[in-house]
Amino acid sequence: MSYPYPEQKYWGEDGEVSAVFRPATTPPDIGESGTGKDATHYLATTGVTRGEFGLYRVEMRPRAGGPKTHFHKRISESFYILDGTVSVFDGVQWIDARKGDFLHVPQGGLHAFRNDSDAPADMLLLFTPGAPREEYFEQVSQLAHASEEERAAFFDKHDSYFVE
Repeated sequence: MSYPYPEQKYWGEDGEVSAVFRPATTPPDIGESGTGKDATHYLATTGVTRGEFGLYRVEMRPRAGGPKTHFHKRISESFYILDGTVSVFDGVQWIDARKGDFLHVPQGGLHAFRNDSDAPADMLLLFTPGAPREEYFEQVSQLAHASEEERAAFFDKHDSYFVE
Protein backbone atom coordinates (compact mmCIF):
# COMPACT_ATOMS: atom_id res chain seq x y z
CA MET A 1 0.00 0.00 0.00
CA SER A 2 1.33 3.41 -0.93
CA TYR A 3 0.67 6.48 1.20
CA PRO A 4 0.87 10.05 -0.11
CA TYR A 5 3.02 12.73 1.46
CA PRO A 6 1.23 14.63 4.27
CA GLU A 7 -0.46 17.94 3.52
CA GLN A 8 1.80 20.94 3.11
CA LYS A 9 2.32 22.93 6.33
CA TYR A 10 5.04 25.38 5.37
CA TRP A 11 4.19 27.86 2.62
CA GLY A 12 7.29 30.06 2.53
CA GLU A 13 9.76 30.08 -0.36
CA ASP A 14 13.09 30.43 1.46
CA GLY A 15 12.88 28.22 4.53
CA GLU A 16 13.18 29.53 8.09
CA VAL A 17 15.39 29.26 11.13
CA SER A 18 13.30 27.09 13.44
CA ALA A 19 15.39 24.06 14.45
CA VAL A 20 15.53 23.17 18.16
CA PHE A 21 18.76 21.65 19.54
CA ARG A 22 18.85 19.78 22.85
CA PRO A 23 22.35 18.87 24.04
CA ALA A 24 22.96 15.42 25.53
CA THR A 25 24.05 17.15 28.74
CA THR A 26 20.54 18.49 29.35
CA PRO A 27 19.30 17.06 32.68
CA PRO A 28 16.14 14.93 32.64
CA ASP A 29 12.77 16.60 33.09
CA ILE A 30 11.70 14.01 35.67
CA GLY A 31 14.05 12.06 37.95
CA GLU A 32 17.83 11.88 38.01
CA SER A 33 19.90 10.59 35.13
CA GLY A 34 22.72 8.11 35.68
CA THR A 35 21.89 7.41 39.31
CA GLY A 36 20.28 4.02 38.92
CA LYS A 37 16.88 5.70 39.33
CA ASP A 38 14.14 6.32 36.79
CA ALA A 39 14.39 9.43 34.61
CA THR A 40 12.40 10.88 31.71
CA HIS A 41 13.79 13.31 29.15
CA TYR A 42 11.40 15.42 27.05
CA LEU A 43 13.35 15.32 23.79
CA ALA A 44 10.67 16.73 21.49
CA THR A 45 7.32 17.68 22.99
CA THR A 46 4.15 18.25 21.02
CA GLY A 47 4.69 21.99 21.49
CA VAL A 48 8.12 21.79 19.88
CA THR A 49 6.97 19.57 16.99
CA ARG A 50 3.76 21.55 16.34
CA GLY A 51 1.67 18.49 17.12
CA GLU A 52 3.51 16.13 14.75
CA PHE A 53 4.91 13.78 17.42
CA GLY A 54 6.28 13.52 20.93
CA LEU A 55 9.67 11.90 21.59
CA TYR A 56 10.84 10.94 25.08
CA ARG A 57 13.86 9.12 26.48
CA VAL A 58 13.09 6.87 29.44
CA GLU A 59 15.84 5.61 31.73
CA MET A 60 14.68 2.70 33.88
CA ARG A 61 16.35 1.40 37.02
CA PRO A 62 16.90 -2.35 37.43
CA ARG A 63 13.67 -4.23 38.13
CA ALA A 64 11.63 -1.08 37.43
CA GLY A 65 7.94 -1.63 36.99
CA GLY A 66 5.95 -0.16 34.16
CA PRO A 67 2.39 0.35 33.04
CA LYS A 68 0.07 -2.64 32.90
CA THR A 69 -1.47 -3.71 29.60
CA HIS A 70 -3.30 -0.82 27.96
CA PHE A 71 -4.12 0.78 24.61
CA HIS A 72 -4.58 4.25 23.16
CA LYS A 73 -7.44 5.36 20.94
CA ARG A 74 -5.88 8.53 19.52
CA ILE A 75 -2.11 7.99 19.49
CA SER A 76 0.31 5.31 18.40
CA GLU A 77 3.32 4.46 20.55
CA SER A 78 6.71 3.19 19.44
CA PHE A 79 9.59 1.85 21.52
CA TYR A 80 13.27 1.84 20.53
CA ILE A 81 15.71 0.25 22.98
CA LEU A 82 18.90 2.28 23.39
CA ASP A 83 20.57 0.13 26.05
CA GLY A 84 19.80 -2.77 28.36
CA THR A 85 16.78 -5.05 28.14
CA VAL A 86 13.17 -3.88 28.33
CA SER A 87 10.33 -6.39 28.52
CA VAL A 88 7.68 -5.27 26.04
CA PHE A 89 4.23 -6.79 25.59
CA ASP A 90 3.01 -6.83 21.98
CA GLY A 91 -0.57 -7.79 22.82
CA VAL A 92 0.19 -11.52 22.63
CA GLN A 93 3.49 -12.17 24.39
CA TRP A 94 6.22 -10.56 26.46
CA ILE A 95 9.45 -10.03 24.51
CA ASP A 96 12.85 -9.19 25.99
CA ALA A 97 13.73 -6.28 23.72
CA ARG A 98 17.42 -5.38 23.61
CA LYS A 99 19.59 -2.57 22.23
CA GLY A 100 18.46 -1.77 18.69
CA ASP A 101 15.08 -3.54 18.95
CA PHE A 102 11.95 -1.62 17.95
CA LEU A 103 8.23 -2.12 18.63
CA HIS A 104 5.47 -0.06 16.99
CA VAL A 105 1.96 -0.15 18.45
CA PRO A 106 -0.80 1.49 16.36
CA GLN A 107 -3.92 3.02 17.89
CA GLY A 108 -5.93 0.32 19.65
CA GLY A 109 -2.95 -2.02 20.02
CA LEU A 110 -2.54 -3.69 23.40
CA HIS A 111 0.90 -3.15 24.93
CA ALA A 112 2.91 -2.75 28.14
CA PHE A 113 6.55 -2.48 29.18
CA ARG A 114 8.81 -2.87 32.20
CA ASN A 115 12.42 -3.57 33.12
CA ASP A 116 12.60 -7.10 34.52
CA SER A 117 16.40 -7.25 34.37
CA ASP A 118 18.99 -6.65 37.06
CA ALA A 119 20.57 -3.84 34.99
CA PRO A 120 19.37 -0.36 34.00
CA ALA A 121 17.66 0.09 30.63
CA ASP A 122 17.26 3.08 28.36
CA MET A 123 14.69 3.55 25.57
CA LEU A 124 12.99 6.07 23.32
CA LEU A 125 9.20 6.45 23.32
CA LEU A 126 7.59 8.02 20.25
CA PHE A 127 3.94 9.10 20.26
CA THR A 128 2.21 10.08 17.01
CA PRO A 129 0.49 12.32 16.41
CA GLY A 130 1.84 14.49 19.18
CA ALA A 131 0.00 14.50 22.50
CA PRO A 132 0.80 16.43 25.69
CA ARG A 133 2.22 13.40 27.51
CA GLU A 134 4.28 15.53 29.91
CA GLU A 135 1.33 16.01 32.27
CA TYR A 136 0.74 12.26 32.23
CA PHE A 137 4.38 11.50 33.11
CA GLU A 138 4.40 14.14 35.84
CA GLN A 139 1.12 13.22 37.52
CA VAL A 140 0.55 9.48 37.08
CA SER A 141 2.54 8.67 40.23
CA GLN A 142 0.18 10.87 42.26
CA LEU A 143 -2.90 8.70 41.60
CA ALA A 144 -2.41 6.41 44.60
CA HIS A 145 -4.95 8.32 46.68
CA ALA A 146 -7.28 9.30 43.83
CA SER A 147 -10.86 8.04 43.69
CA GLU A 148 -11.87 5.61 40.94
CA GLU A 149 -13.69 8.46 39.19
CA GLU A 150 -10.60 10.70 39.35
CA ARG A 151 -8.39 7.90 38.02
CA ALA A 152 -10.80 7.15 35.17
CA ALA A 153 -10.99 10.83 34.21
CA PHE A 154 -7.18 11.18 34.31
CA PHE A 155 -6.61 8.13 32.09
CA ASP A 156 -9.38 9.16 29.67
CA LYS A 157 -7.87 12.67 29.39
CA HIS A 158 -4.51 11.07 28.58
CA ASP A 159 -5.84 8.47 26.12
CA SER A 160 -4.79 5.48 28.26
CA TYR A 161 -7.21 2.57 28.63
CA PHE A 162 -6.05 -0.25 30.89
CA VAL A 163 -7.34 -3.80 30.48
CA GLU A 164 -5.78 -5.36 33.61
